[in-house]
Amino acid sequence: MTDAAKTINDTSSLFNDKSELYASSRPQYPKELFHFIASLSAEHQQAWDCATGNGQAALGLAQHFAKVQASDISQNQLGVAFKKDNIYYSQQSAEQTNFSDNQFDLVNVAQALHWFDLEKFWPEVQRVTQTNAIFVAYTYAWSNVNAQIDSLVLESINNVIEPYWAKNNQHCVNGYQNINFPFQQIKTPAFTLQNHWNLKEFFNFLHSWSATRRCMQDCGDEFFNSAKLKVAKIWGDPQQKKLINTPLTVIAGKL
Repeated sequence: MTDAAKTINDTSSLFNDKSELYASSRPQYPKELFHFIASLSAEHQQAWDCATGNGQAALGLAQHFAKVQASDISQNQLGVAFKKDNIYYSQQSAEQTNFSDNQFDLVNVAQALHWFDLEKFWPEVQRVTQTNAIFVAYTYAWSNVNAQIDSLVLESINNVIEPYWAKNNQHCVNGYQNINFPFQQIKTPAFTLQNHWNLKEFFNFLHSWSATRRCMQDCGDEFFNSAKLKVAKIWGDPQQKKLINTPLTVIAGKL
């Protein structure tokens, strides 16, 4: 691992750069996911979407909960967040908030649990939730287009940027199996994010990866542009939308 890669653990700055790119290029969560999450909660008054980023998950939760408090440590991310009348954004860390005791029926963490100091976060979850509240977190790692494109992306991008992933990202690859989960676990169904993207949209997603951006800062973007040319040759019409499948891991528990 390079010296540059060893320093990629400052989460306060990791998602500040390219926040607009991140907001526009991330896979969209399916409606079925939020129907399932809502079905777990006996009450639907207040939900906390922790580390909301651009508010993508908060938007889904807002369809089922009267009020969604959406917090994030990055003001840049919050600056491009989706707006809805019953979503209330605030800049706060996950481990220490100004929320009231026993405030929430649900705590939701989308693609972020692996960044938290869990020894401090779990007590905060206990503090701000009501009895029998629900905690849910979900994550994804790799997306699939087809065997030929997947192989090219693996060889030309994934293998190049591998040293630039923060060690926390390994939890995503492992499906959160190695995270100490203190709540009464609930069985969850399998979900897959499905997006139809053209060539530019697909590569915007690959560009939004933190490891891609860190690698570019260290080595330049020639590897990325070269990979795009290789994929373009087999993509066909660059405006053609292809189905992108991204398996989603969901863990849930009752407090």
